[in-house]
Amino acid sequence: MASSLTCTGVIWALLSFLCAATSCVGFFMPYWLWGSQLGKPVSFGTFRRCSYPVHDESRQMMVMVEECGRYASFQGIPSAEWRICTIVTGLGCGLLLLVALTALMGCCVSELISRTVGRVAGGIQFLGGKAILKTVFQLPKSEILYRNCFINIKIYPHYPRESSF
Repeated sequence: MASSLTCTGVIWALLSFLCAATSCVGFFMPYWLWGSQLGKPVSFGTFRRCSYPVHDESRQMMVMVEECGRYASFQGIPSAEWRICTIVTGLGCGLLLLVALTALMGCCVSELISRTVGRVAGGIQFLGGKAILKTVFQLPKSEILYRNCFINIKIYPHYPRESSF
């Protein structure tokens, strides 16, 4: 099989695939932020969470459900800012995956990737990475996390550690 990539291009394709796969796995895992709520450890990402409070009607109190899952609906995600982070991160992962798979095909198919296509792919990859980085740094700054979700947060220690339940 002939390749349309140079040795550097093959390395770029492999690293692109590894980065895209890591980003996609990270997007689907609920371990972006760690903290505690009602004395139990909690963690969550943009659309999945582990250990969350629910109101127990029989005992008339809040209890922690100690399991992982996604929000019941897109509107169930706690804030508009958080929903935007979910969309932007998903789009970023999609762009990275598209470029990575195209680059991997370029390892096997001759004349698939030209210099211009490589530059465009690099630009798309830059945008996808920038989208993911923006949300990784923006989501933890969401005020709703500190007002409603965590008593103790293990990252970003400059934010208040009090929760106003």
